[in-house]
Amino acid sequence: MATDYEQFYRDHPHGLGEPTRAFVTFFETYATPRARVLDVGCGQGRDALFIARLGHTVTAVDWSPTGIRDLRRDAARENLAIEAVVADIRDVAWGGPFDVVVVDRTLHMLAPEERSAVLRALLQTTVPGSYLLIADEPSNLPGFTTVLDQSGMDWSPVLERRGLLFVRRD
Repeated sequence: MATDYEQFYRDHPHGLGEPTRAFVTFFETYATPRARVLDVGCGQGRDALFIARLGHTVTAVDWSPTGIRDLRRDAARENLAIEAVVADIRDVAWGGPFDVVVVDRTLHMLAPEERSAVLRALLQTTVPGSYLLIADEPSNLPGFTTVLDQSGMDWSPVLERRGLLFVRRD
């Protein structure tokens, strides 16, 4: 049975813990100041808050009103540059362009066709030099690579290992 994140967020403030380590490592060496970052499926903002604390501007999207409420509260306390939006990632108008798109264990919750459609839409928010950082089920990564290969855009691998696919648009 799928997790009821709305209930989970109500019961557990900051319930998902610290930012994902691979994203922390990436941003520790990412040299672009004040980058525009999209956090897809942000939940309560564990990654978005960390990224905004580094001086980046973050657009954070999640379907959970409680998760977004918590993120907005925390961002306001610290005066962080985060726009937090309640939306279904399957049919949101993403805007952009973004320098970095972060997708932290979100796409696996969708059916395969929906995963691919969302990823194709996210690719349209990038420009040459943008990064796409995905943490997901290892079994889904080949499908993501196929979408990248079929996108008509040039992508170079930055990190590929179990459950992680980080690429840069050339």
